[in-house]
Amino acid sequence: MAAGPWCWGTPVALALPPLLLLLLLGGARRLRRGRARAGTRVGARGGRALVVTAHPDDEAMFFAPALLGLRSAGAAPAVLCCSAGNYYNQGEIRKKELEQSCCVLGIPASDVTVIDHRDLPDSPAVEWDTQLLATLVLKHIAAKDINLVVTFDAGGVSGHANHISLHTAVRVICLRFLMEVPSPFPSPIVLLSFCFATETPQDKVMKGSKSWYLHSEGKLPEGCRVLVLESVNLFRKYISFLDVLISCLLPRDALFILTEEETEQAKRAMRCHRSQLLWFRQLYLLFSRYLVVNSLRLL
Repeated sequence: MAAGPWCWGTPVALALPPLLLLLLLGGARRLRRGRARAGTRVGARGGRALVVTAHPDDEAMFFAPALLGLRSAGAAPAVLCCSAGNYYNQGEIRKKELEQSCCVLGIPASDVTVIDHRDLPDSPAVEWDTQLLATLVLKHIAAKDINLVVTFDAGGVSGHANHISLHTAVRVICLRFLMEVPSPFPSPIVLLSFCFATETPQDKVMKGSKSWYLHSEGKLPEGCRVLVLESVNLFRKYISFLDVLISCLLPRDALFILTEEETEQAKRAMRCHRSQLLWFRQLYLLFSRYLVVNSLRLL
């Protein structure tokens, strides 16, 4: 019996998915290496970035690419954690784990602050008070002379109520500022270069009085920008470094991609949170894109 066209088409059809997967793997790996070489060109030294999280472990689970990327850019990132993570009465343990994790990420304990306020409990069912949170975050921004703030977007990555509350509070601060000082949105490289510009002597003289004024008025300091971490769908969230290709193709205002070595560093930071390493977190370490790539948008 003569072979029909389908006999040739079947092997090709079977071979096509593995070939496409190999191309995706190769493209993602190449992009990771390329972004690592280009990363140090983004921004200038001398700025101050603040990553605002809800719980100890957020800095490693979600923001490790941003923290490592900002550090490589000379932004001296700090972490402000807005609760002690005391949902299971492990607050003191989790504070120590946070410091250990940040140490692995290259952030000294002096740049790690935990807000342990009774009205900001660690709970997925509690929406934090917006005004209280905005006041505490803004006070820290002013005191530390922050140029760039990084936090969750409206989806909170995981949908956690505390994450979303952070976004709401920071958005309120931004809206107060934008109502009086409208500003066009620059490109990612211009944004980072602008945020991390070197401070002039005149700025240093005015810093104390200006910080007090801006804090008392409840406004974001002039020149300070806010980036929010993009929440993605469930499929993209758990395809690890394959999401690098998708993230590069989609619009964003800033993108941080880790090399394989940096991803291992992020995983070591996450493993410092021993009290939280349940079975599903082990799976998270294997498959989460947030340990490889952070795509962010201007607020």
